[in-house]
This record gives sequence, structure tokens and C-alpha cells, in this order.
Amino acid sequence: MDSFSTLIRTASHEQHVEAETSTFMSDLLGGRLGVDAYARYTEQLWFVYEALEAGAGRLAPDPVAGPFIRPELFRLAALERDLAHLRGPGWRTGLSALPATEAYAARVRECAEEWPAGYIAHHYTRYLGDLSGGQIIRDRAERAWGFERKGDGVRFYVFEEIGNPAAFKRGYRELLDGVHADDLEKQRIISECKRAFALNTALFLALGEEFRLSA
Repeated sequence: MDSFSTLIRTASHEQHVEAETSTFMSDLLGGRLGVDAYARYTEQLWFVYEALEAGAGRLAPDPVAGPFIRPELFRLAALERDLAHLRGPGWRTGLSALPATEAYAARVRECAEEWPAGYIAHHYTRYLGDLSGGQIIRDRAERAWGFERKGDGVRFYVFEEIGNPAAFKRGYRELLDGVHADDLEKQRIISECKRAFALNTALFLALGEEFRLSA
């Protein structure tokens, strides 16, 4: 029988591909969009990670979500440095969430407050994605817009406290395999994973509308 981490990965594979191959992300990584689109995307991420990390301290003692609360993963401080670099010191005053971002952040917050097992689904889709595919985004951003390698502007993608990402991801998958949940709850977590990818895809669609390339 497949492990839970394998089940999660295979069940959400289709949505994962859909999110990664969205028009906005393809245009951004293909160098067809300017740094403003990258900055706008970074702003949207701030709202999602604020929702993920604001409730993390409260979840730390939880038997289900607690083992996943790892400060070395936290991204909010890095996002804020990137935004200060991209938008200037007054970045907070111009910060605005797209409706798709608001819906995404609201769902993350709802899970953090009411359903720790569901929170794991969002934790997994975001942080493991950042550790993996996020490195491609960092590399392209550095080359396209001249950011210092692993410096301000791309710090969100730099996990300074994780020396060996491959080993960390192995350990994370072991945490998933040992999660305190029965089979029914595991199915619910998988469903929430799919929902997380769908929310992320909706965010990309909204950004694609805002930064539509003229045909």
C-alpha cells in the first residue's frame, strides 16, 4: 500500500501541474512580464504566508499540526525584505490583496483556527513547493531583473536555515506518513490539498488577468 506522502503527491499531481503551467507563471518565467508583475505576485504571497504563519505559534502544541511547525521554514520576514526592495520602504501602504488572494488566505486562516489537519494540507502545498519549484523562479528572477544572487528581491526562495533541502523534504514526507489521523481524515487532508492547489491556480488566473499580454 502506498504511503500517505505518496498518496498526497499523486492525488494532487494534476492540480500541481495546472498551477505550475498557468499562463501568468509561464509568462513570468519566460521573461515576457516585467518586474512589476513579479512584485505584484510577491505582494499576494505576503497575504497567504501571513495567514499561514500568524496561527503557527498556536498550532505548535497541537498533536496533528504541531510537528509541521518548523521555524526554519517561515517566509514572512524574507517576503517583507523582498517587498521593501521591490516597492520601497513604504511597501505596506500600497499593499492590496486580489479577491482570489483574499479567498486563499481566508481558507488557510480558517483551517489554522478550526481544523489543524486541514492546515497541514496548505502547509505542505506551499512550503514543499517553495523548496522545490521555487528555486526555478529564483534563478529566473535573478537573471531577468538583476537581483543579487540569493539577495534582496528573491530572499523568499532562499531557505538559509535548511542546509540540505533533499534531506529536509525526506524528513517532511516521514512526518506526513506518521500524521495522527485515521483513513477518513487522511482523505479529507488530500481533498484539502487539491483545494489548496485550486486556490493557488485561481490566484495565478487573477494575476494573468491583471498582467495580460496583448495578443
